Amino acid sequence: MTSPTGRPAAGQRPGLAATVGLYVLARLALVAVVTVLMLLAGTPLLIALLIGLIVALPLSMVVFRGLRGRLDAALSESRNRRSQERAALRARLRGEGVQNSDDLSEPKSDGRES
Repeated sequence: MTSPTGRPAAGQRPGLAATVGLYVLARLALVAVVTVLMLLAGTPLLIALLIGLIVALPLSMVVFRGLRGRLDAALSESRNRRSQERAALRARLRGEGVQNSDDLSEPKSDGRES
């Protein structure tokens, strides 16, 4: 459940979009930090940016381990919710769990007449 402000209610984790956004921002910040460090060392901008991109990938796996765990949990939760919604939709399309008004008005006959 979310509050009227769109933020998660107390005790709940942020949603998938917020977690992905946070992870992307953290990764971009790491690339920026590595790039700035390379620029301070006297490396040209393009080379520093390329090195920043390459170094940030394995470094983020170590530095952002907890954030990646939250992202994995959010993805798993979203996947489970979507599969439940898909199963419910398929059941409704097959007519399972839904009673027609015709079914309620007349009892079904077993083929024998009295």
